[in-house]
Amino acid sequence: MSTHRPNTVVVAIGAALAACAAQPQSGRPPALGTAASAQEIARYDISIPPSGAGLPPGSGTARQGAAVYAAKCQSCHGEKGAGKPADPLVGGIGTLATGKPVRTVGSYWPYATTLFDYTRRAMPISNPLSLRDDEVYAVSAYVLFLNGIIGEDAVMNAQTLPRVKMPNRDGFTSDWPPRVR
Repeated sequence: MSTHRPNTVVVAIGAALAACAAQPQSGRPPALGTAASAQEIARYDISIPPSGAGLPPGSGTARQGAAVYAAKCQSCHGEKGAGKPADPLVGGIGTLATGKPVRTVGSYWPYATTLFDYTRRAMPISNPLSLRDDEVYAVSAYVLFLNGIIGEDAVMNAQTLPRVKMPNRDGFTSDWPPRVR
């Protein structure tokens, strides 16, 4: 048996509404922080354009990336990037002009820097932004190697990654403005 009476609930709701109405109304929006400085914005701007401007220090090879991939990527992208449950990362080169195109990193993506950028900011899906830069370079190298784009011992870093010629490089046009830093 409840000890609350309906009148008590009505009085409590009325008191809460009165307290809300008693707040001063200035006509201005609430001050929810301060404007971000250019330095703060730069710290959070981790996007990497096709040119590779802004790539961080670090490096990795496909041999190093195989271990990182097995530990942090394979459960979603399958063994050797074959897919399941997530999209495949490997294969499909030469299929884009067919009736059944297979869009993967190797067949569709025009820039290797996009692979680094996306992997760093969004993977693994359960813990984005958790990979160290060396791990991102290594996993990127591994995926590029699996697609036959680079050799297993090729070192990927801020200088070499932008120079990788992806099979579909000429399949897109870039609308990225030049980055000024």
